[in-house]
Amino acid sequence: MAFTEIQPAAFVPDSSRGPFETELHTLAFPPAWREPVLELFKSSKSEARRDRIKEIPIRSLNSLLRTVAPDLVAVDANASFTPDHPWLYSRSDYPPRALARLVRAWLRDMAPGEEGFHAYRDTARKLDFDELRWQPERVDLLEHELSPGGTCVPAQRLYRVLPEVLADRIAAQPPYEFCGEHVRFHRVAVDARASGAELMSWPPLEHTTKVKEANHERYGSQRTWYYSAVITLSLRTVPFSPIPHIHVSTSIRRWVSGQVSMSGRQRVSAYLLTTKPFLAETPDLDTIDTPPPPGRFAVAQFAWKPHTGQIEWSQGGTEGMLANVGAIEELPGADIFAKEPDTWIHGRDGLFGAASHHTQMGWHGIGAGLMPAERRRLTEWAGAALAPEFVPAPPLTRSPIKQRNPSNLLTSKVPVPKPSRNNATDPEKLETEQKIAAAQAQNDIIELDNAVLRRQYTARALDGGDLTAVLLYQSEHMRDQLITAAEANLGLADYREESGPEVWTWASPDLRVRIHARELGSLGAPLGTDKAPQKGKEHDGAMSARRSALSSYLRDLAADLRETTNVAFVELDGRESFRQRRTDPKFAIRLGCADAGMVSQFLTPGQPTDPDDDAAFRVEAAWADGLRQLGMRFLPEHTLSNDTIPDELNQVAFWLVKHQAAGTMGHAQFTPVAILIRPGRQTILGRTPDTNGWVPYPQLLIALTGQIRPDDLATADQQTKATAIFVKNTLYTLRSEPTLVVTHARNTRSRWPWLTNSGLLPNRIQLGNGPAQRLRLFGPKLRIARIAGSDRNETPQSWAPKTDKAGRASAGISKGLWKPTDRDDQNRIFYSTSDKPGTHTLSVDSTKLTHTITAADKPEIHPDKNAWNPELLQIAMVGFPDATEAEHWAMFLHQQRFAEDYRNALGLPLILHLAELTDHYGLPHDDGTVGVTVFPA
Repeated sequence: MAFTEIQPAAFVPDSSRGPFETELHTLAFPPAWREPVLELFKSSKSEARRDRIKEIPIRSLNSLLRTVAPDLVAVDANASFTPDHPWLYSRSDYPPRALARLVRAWLRDMAPGEEGFHAYRDTARKLDFDELRWQPERVDLLEHELSPGGTCVPAQRLYRVLPEVLADRIAAQPPYEFCGEHVRFHRVAVDARASGAELMSWPPLEHTTKVKEANHERYGSQRTWYYSAVITLSLRTVPFSPIPHIHVSTSIRRWVSGQVSMSGRQRVSAYLLTTKPFLAETPDLDTIDTPPPPGRFAVAQFAWKPHTGQIEWSQGGTEGMLANVGAIEELPGADIFAKEPDTWIHGRDGLFGAASHHTQMGWHGIGAGLMPAERRRLTEWAGAALAPEFVPAPPLTRSPIKQRNPSNLLTSKVPVPKPSRNNATDPEKLETEQKIAAAQAQNDIIELDNAVLRRQYTARALDGGDLTAVLLYQSEHMRDQLITAAEANLGLADYREESGPEVWTWASPDLRVRIHARELGSLGAPLGTDKAPQKGKEHDGAMSARRSALSSYLRDLAADLRETTNVAFVELDGRESFRQRRTDPKFAIRLGCADAGMVSQFLTPGQPTDPDDDAAFRVEAAWADGLRQLGMRFLPEHTLSNDTIPDELNQVAFWLVKHQAAGTMGHAQFTPVAILIRPGRQTILGRTPDTNGWVPYPQLLIALTGQIRPDDLATADQQTKATAIFVKNTLYTLRSEPTLVVTHARNTRSRWPWLTNSGLLPNRIQLGNGPAQRLRLFGPKLRIARIAGSDRNETPQSWAPKTDKAGRASAGISKGLWKPTDRDDQNRIFYSTSDKPGTHTLSVDSTKLTHTITAADKPEIHPDKNAWNPELLQIAMVGFPDATEAEHWAMFLHQQRFAEDYRNALGLPLILHLAELTDHYGLPHDDGTVGVTVFPA
């Protein structure tokens, strides 16, 4: 069905109404506290760090409030000491003495240990805790300014406060209802960094499934799964729009059934609803100051603590903040809760609660997400509570530009008729079988023609060289699957020269292919000996040893074979086999492959005895991904006029490969990357500040491994300057050529501030902290687009409105390029959506929260199925001298999501997708024992 519009799940202020204000209680730290508290915070830090500390992080205190005072709204990541910048907001006057007790625990936590106690005591004596007083304030919930580009810039506190006020309204209205069933929602305390508010359905919904006979002893013949619906409200802005937007997103939260599967030090969130506060009464706390019962779910986290060998609450322990405020006695034991969290779902010891399921815990019987019709109904139910101040945002309309898929090089297969159900001797059945056979034969020919074309493009990407791969396998089953996939993908069946057991060779007229197969063996074993290596030197050492062993093995193999290998395919167990994250050897293996001059592609083992095993499909995808890493691509051929999109167009994407030292690798990395699709070149190109100009894509990937951020790129200012220099130098090399630059908001704007919504200026470009300049100064043929996705609800969810056969509100899925209806002819904002993947067959009317009634008048519900909705990808055409041509360029980028060597639409235009993939090779690791071998430029 071709829809003409889609509706974003967004709400905007009603322009016909006046101010939107509310009365709240606010609290700020006293100004006189700043210096004593800052000195206390510095006291536990090294001398080298103390001079660099200018702010006092407040994350741990906000986390404590989320557990013991969930009704309070914290708005800051750092402590503020100015009265006009409150830290806390509340509907009620939370007892000041109870709050002082929480602040004391936070101060004590800054200076742990016996030595720290003396510093804490001295600081506490300097502070007057009676100064922690609530102040009434009438808050303007629509307070904002306009950026130079005309974009709404809300007051910073409103990103937390406004969604909280609106969420309270949603919680106060009657339950969500559909087909006679009701779902009630409750407020949830959210992380202060979340910039939004949350509601969750409770009690949880249930779904029972049968258990395989092999698991009867553990789970019984049936198992009950629990889940809740989640509504999230976020305050967001749209480039060049002068009004704020409230995005309402809906999702599913799954709860753990049975014992929690712990993985390393990973934290697990417990959602807890109690009728009494966790902050226990003590002799020094008068009953009049006892906090009221919380009105929303508190959130506490627990994890396995290696120093005690036990599961504990994250802020627990003998000196933890939960213990210091007496809350640890009111919470259930973390180890007990982890063993049987679902026993609290229906209430236990005056407490309701559950543990949130994470995908790293393994399979869950409830599918993710909601389908469009149910999402629409739930969003509209929540949105009704936002009136009259907020109304639904205007719909997006389909672009009038003819929306066709890119021109294909590969030939599409013909449809195969469905088998007839008639009797075997029925003439109609025989005719159908003949048509099926004819279609399948025609598709075999088409697939062979396509394979020949893929082979030719692979040869071009390798610049006429051979394709030589190493397969490190664990099972002959997967080895044989890869050989079959390679032969079919490149049409090599008639050219096989050698057939194993260690080498397979094909010699076609345009490409010679060799696959050397060896068992992975101990190279794929978990890192460490008897247990996971500790973070730091021990993990670095284990990584180095495996990296060195792998690279030495591949180099010795290449020497024995007397040929250079291009790509390694590695059959490695999935993450579920390496529950302790630091035992996973995947990154060490990739580093070792890079040291040997090879890109790498991983595939997980198959189950040949399982009829549902999809190993053949996964291996086919792995082989295709391996070729893509070598630079083999089918570039989408747009269908727009060449008068608008030049034939000789360069496409450039900028990306920042960045990792924190706190991550898995234990080291930091910051590397600006540029990817280039250049006309006439058969391979993808890339560059970094350290490459000698543009280099082939596989060489770029290999060069990204092992890079540790230097000291002169440690600060945000240094990284911003480095990014500006890199972008400027890259653009200079393309100055006289038609060039489209594509950037990604989430990835790049933190170090390229111009890319923030408030920083964007049409037909301008700004590098670093320099002035905004006219685009033509960087080349008369330069164009710039910024892409933003749904991460952190930056773009809203959406649906195509329709009604079902019963006349009820429903929704569909529609692919296309869309534009706002409330913009003029200078509009530069567009949205791209894709169609449903071919493997997804769930009806758009399927439900998870309540039953729906089918056309056959039967109740139906599908909580076990994964839902799918298209992401609303925002395309901001910012660097364009003429706004009237922007829509055609937006259509070009929309078409670039449909590359024919992928089964489904890409999440980003191809050039930006290639840039994003460089993150997989951003593996900062210092190993002085091996050098890096790269392809020649």
